[in-house]
Amino acid sequence: MAGRQPRWLLIGNSRWHWAVTDGDNGGGGSSGAGLRFVHLPSPASAVEPPLAWAAVGPVPPEAALSDAARLKLDDVPLAGSPPWLGIDRALAGWWAHRLVGGPVLVADAGTVLSLTRVDGQGRFAGGRLMAGAALQLTAMGAGTAALPSLDGAPEAGGEDWPLATAAAMQRGVLEGLAAAVREAGRQARIGARDCPIVLTGGDGPTLMPLLRRWPELGGNALRHHPELCLEALVALRPAGPEGAAQPRPRSVRI
Repeated sequence: MAGRQPRWLLIGNSRWHWAVTDGDNGGGGSSGAGLRFVHLPSPASAVEPPLAWAAVGPVPPEAALSDAARLKLDDVPLAGSPPWLGIDRALAGWWAHRLVGGPVLVADAGTVLSLTRVDGQGRFAGGRLMAGAALQLTAMGAGTAALPSLDGAPEAGGEDWPLATAAAMQRGVLEGLAAAVREAGRQARIGARDCPIVLTGGDGPTLMPLLRRWPELGGNALRHHPELCLEALVALRPAGPEGAAQPRPRSVRI
């Protein structure tokens, strides 16, 4: 990551996720709201210090990241967050509530599919966890004698009822994840009729067309924000006029 533009880092379970200003030329990614989002493998050496960073996965000591710039759970103003809540879920839940302006269910389809509810007052209201697409495929290959080992997450498209074994595994996993998100959304709307689903995570683009098949998830009932956690990190640690960090906000968690 070359250059001196402000940047933010979220360390995931399998990749490092960067938000950099549009003036940076640090790699491929998608741009939006003045930022470029770059998803890279874990570096093997020190990186240029980010303005702020948070970690879900392991932090290698050779990265030489400053603890003073690290965002911790207490820094995320999501009311009612228990101390065991992953900071990615806290970031996503807080920012989704801010974007929606009311109750929301966040479906973060990454290594793990995390479903996080936030009520109308912006309080954490519980959630669910299940293995993501790549983990499910890996488990099937490792736990059976007849099924192949498949690397990576399944791709979108293909037949509804594949004949080939590998395609059947991929389709089954995707349909199962989509069904889990749909049912979680249905249950969330029992207590909050206007509770939308905000979809994020690496497998979000693959799940989006499957979820859109159901009429109840049309319009604003299902929203896709692929960089939800990074956007929240930037919002909590904005750059000043000259790239300097703003004062750390006080947490309102109780």
